[in-house]
Amino acid sequence: MTTVLFGEALVDDFGTEQVVGGAPFNVARHLAAFMSPQLLITCIGNDKNGAIVHAEFERFAMSEAGLQVDKMEETGRVVVERNAKGHRFVILPGQAYDFINPEQALAAFESVDPSAIYFGTLAQRCPRSRDTLHALLEASNATRYLDLNLRDGQYDERCVFHSLHAADIAKVNEEELQALFGWYFGIAPSAPALSSDEVRAACAALVQMFSLEGLIVTLGHRGSVYFGADGGVVVHRDNPAPPFVIDTVGAGDAFSAIFLLGRMRGWALELTLARANEFAAAICAIPGAVPRDLGFYDKWAARWRAA
Repeated sequence: MTTVLFGEALVDDFGTEQVVGGAPFNVARHLAAFMSPQLLITCIGNDKNGAIVHAEFERFAMSEAGLQVDKMEETGRVVVERNAKGHRFVILPGQAYDFINPEQALAAFESVDPSAIYFGTLAQRCPRSRDTLHALLEASNATRYLDLNLRDGQYDERCVFHSLHAADIAKVNEEELQALFGWYFGIAPSAPALSSDEVRAACAALVQMFSLEGLIVTLGHRGSVYFGADGGVVVHRDNPAPPFVIDTVGAGDAFSAIFLLGRMRGWALELTLARANEFAAAICAIPGAVPRDLGFYDKWAARWRAA
């Protein structure tokens, strides 16, 4: 069984340094590092940044069956601008991952036995890739995992609405959950804070509204909560904070990777959430979304085998 991931592989361009990223690519690399079968369906350009992305496929020994190369479009790039408040990220329009070819994608998809399909919203901003994703979702009964991953100016409510309807499991952070509350329940960000019971009721309503198997809300260092279709709620609170935080880039992607890994390996839901939270916290203690040293994964694999 294989986890299929669809969407962007790109380069964060700091000017003096280019760092490979993209939520689906981050998740795929984590899965590959843990020797979990995965297939990333994406598109890069025939350019320098494309070569950098391709090198990461080789470094993680990932299958290239889903890697498309577009000779006309540039590899996805995010311009990172430094300012007094930190960094500003400019996601460029019209990138190669906006033009994922449906025929090539379906051919790669049909070569594996998918257990889950991971997707987000960024790669749906243009019709070509959005239509390709819909074709993939229609081609399989695999579990559909939506990482909402909203980026300013790169989505609209219609895309979110259809994505949630297409999903079996959806993962959101607290800001994204607030956006859902605003769209579907008319709860403005400026409204008085909801009680714990009111939040639970609203999340349960979202699960029913979109016929979800589960809704995951990540809470940063405070853990995560899983709202199930049966009304059950699983809360994981004892999330160990890292001794220091370098940055939180990629923490959500790390969580998704381990959640999907846990489902693949048959871990109990409570254990899966605990391990996903712990691994995401560890990613916050290193620079970037993915470790530069693959030895980083060894202690986690050994610990989980021992348990």
